[in-house]
Amino acid sequence: MKRTIFGNQLLPWLLLAPQLAITAVFFLWPAGQAVWQSFLRQDAFGLKTSFVGLTNYAALLGDAKYLNAVQVTVVFSIAVAALSMGVALMLALAVDRGLRGARAYTTLLVWPYAVAPAVAGVMWWFLFNPTIGILPYALRAVGYDWNHGLQPRDAMTLVVIAASWKQISYNFLFFVAGLQAIPGSLREAAAIDGAGPARRFATITFPLLSPTTFFLLVVNVVYTMFDTFAVIHATTQGGPMQSTTILVYKVFDDGFLGLNLGASGAQSVVLMGIVIVLTVVQFRFIERRVEY
Repeated sequence: MKRTIFGNQLLPWLLLAPQLAITAVFFLWPAGQAVWQSFLRQDAFGLKTSFVGLTNYAALLGDAKYLNAVQVTVVFSIAVAALSMGVALMLALAVDRGLRGARAYTTLLVWPYAVAPAVAGVMWWFLFNPTIGILPYALRAVGYDWNHGLQPRDAMTLVVIAASWKQISYNFLFFVAGLQAIPGSLREAAAIDGAGPARRFATITFPLLSPTTFFLLVVNVVYTMFDTFAVIHATTQGGPMQSTTILVYKVFDDGFLGLNLGASGAQSVVLMGIVIVLTVVQFRFIERRVEY
């Protein structure tokens, strides 16, 4: 293995300085402020701040709204990860089997990833709008009265579809790369032995694709818990009855709308802890098994 050796010991630090500065300004400093804020409590007018220790963290365990946000986050994360990865895998299998016009097909599938989350949320909000949306009109034709502003189940369905649509392209690219890395001779040998498409997928393709699948599972869970704020804010704003209020949205709701900076800081620290745990799992148990 080749190693790069710098004659000047100062040069590596100079090359790293811009990235280190960005990390310090946009991550370490805000994270440090959030940790410190989580130990404080302000009065209703923001004139007096007192140190309360772990009181804000203890209050989270007894907060029914926070525990509801945890449950909503779990359901939302599982649903989005399953839907986006399942659809992406089916589309990737179609490309891998030599679909006619696969290049144009792949290009069109990648485009949604370039759409901003807020724009994706607004687009699906218009499509599912009970008054002007075409999809509620079609659902009423079959006897279902769609209204995500009143029905929690409809609201959750809307945000799951909007968030999944945004992530399918990312999953699709990795699945295509993973499928192309599988030797074709293995599947050809199985076909000669009489294994059908479903059996070849279950016994050869999916097991060899499992490292990519596991990697995408971690990435999608992180995406659903943190990068879907704009989707939820543009579609349901956490409602109705907090049925779509995930953890990251509750941080915003308590901190910027409720002005409870101590509780919001404690929630953001908990979220940061989840990110760190998932990152450690990714790099320790997954990254070594994934080949790009």
